[in-house]
Amino acid sequence: MTVAWLQALAGGVLVGLSATSLLWLNGRIAGVTGILDGVVFPKPADVSWRVAFLVGLIAAGGLYMALAPGAPQARADFPRGGLVVAGLLVGFGTRMGNGCTSGHGVCGLGRLSSRSLTAVMTFMATAIATTFIVRKLWS
Repeated sequence: MTVAWLQALAGGVLVGLSATSLLWLNGRIAGVTGILDGVVFPKPADVSWRVAFLVGLIAAGGLYMALAPGAPQARADFPRGGLVVAGLLVGFGTRMGNGCTSGHGVCGLGRLSSRSLTAVMTFMATAIATTFIVRKLWS
């Protein structure tokens, strides 16, 4: 049986290797929101690698959930309206911060970007405050 911290370490290493590979092999930053944006609003000859990246991302998560014993499963008890509002707020924040957690947190910090450090500190502070409000004050 694998220890949880070992699974987290392996996942982190795989994310880092994937981001590094995309940068070295394709010259692109692995910011998932930006990659998705390039599929929704395509530029000529720039869609195929984005679609392949997104399909691989979804397929890997699905395979892990299907094949790994004890893999966490998606929860179904969240109100749909709350999920829609949360998704819209995340999208708004991503646009406002010129990138998402993967672009700033994984790639930007790895490049020692001060803008990414500021963005990640903002993401983390907002996540901590939101979790506190939802778990301690709201419920």
